Amino acid sequence: MKIGIMGCGSIAKTLVNFKLNGKLNVDLAYFYDLNMGNAKTLAQKINAQASDSLENLIENSDLILECASQGAVRNSVPQILESGKNVVIMSVGALLDEEFRLNLESIAKQNDAKIYLPTGAITGIDTVKAAKLGEIESVALITRKPPLSLGLELEGDEEIIVFEGKASEAVTKFPKNINVSSTLSLASGMDADVKIIADPKISRNTHEIHLKGTFGELVTITSNISSPDNPKTSLLAAYSAAGLLNKLSETIQIGT
Repeated sequence: MKIGIMGCGSIAKTLVNFKLNGKLNVDLAYFYDLNMGNAKTLAQKINAQASDSLENLIENSDLILECASQGAVRNSVPQILESGKNVVIMSVGALLDEEFRLNLESIAKQNDAKIYLPTGAITGIDTVKAAKLGEIESVALITRKPPLSLGLELEGDEEIIVFEGKASEAVTKFPKNINVSSTLSLASGMDADVKIIADPKISRNTHEIHLKGTFGELVTITSNISSPDNPKTSLLAAYSAAGLLNKLSETIQIGT
């Protein structure tokens, strides 16, 4: 299976490193980025090809992994699905626009294509999906990040709440910071309550999930190390993408 990568930032770099270290059992064959130089740099490391257009990427790939932006999802994923190619979406925030998401689902069904959403930088999504078979009473996400990862410079050690509301609003205000809230919302079927805190005392991105339902109660805390190339992205997000790509080719499937 030939994998095409759309967006050659921190996640793509991590995937290339995994491939070089023998931890990725799929063929990263084509790279595409609006900055052609970025695509060529990554492609050369693993003897892959740099695509000069989205059309070229689609034509030569069996599956495309988007790790660019919500804008890239809106502008490019419909075309990918129309070609009948499967797609992995990292910028999940774009899918909280219900009209857009339903349109993607329709296009995918019409063209026998699949849309995959990695777990990303949080834990417990398998449980959330299972809990949805009963009744979910409430779902909430509390995210703490170093101010720098939110583009803030704070004096002193006092934390500040920079957002409190629904996930659908959070992903529009923080499109590169809070994709995990979209994954949680889609898995639970509810627009999750979200609180984002800038905390000068921490060095890691921390996501805390609170879920209540007929199954009982779930609380998880994930403390993530940021990508060295982009403080807004957790390394676990890239690990999750790699894990999904490997899972697609494995005989034994673990997890829901």
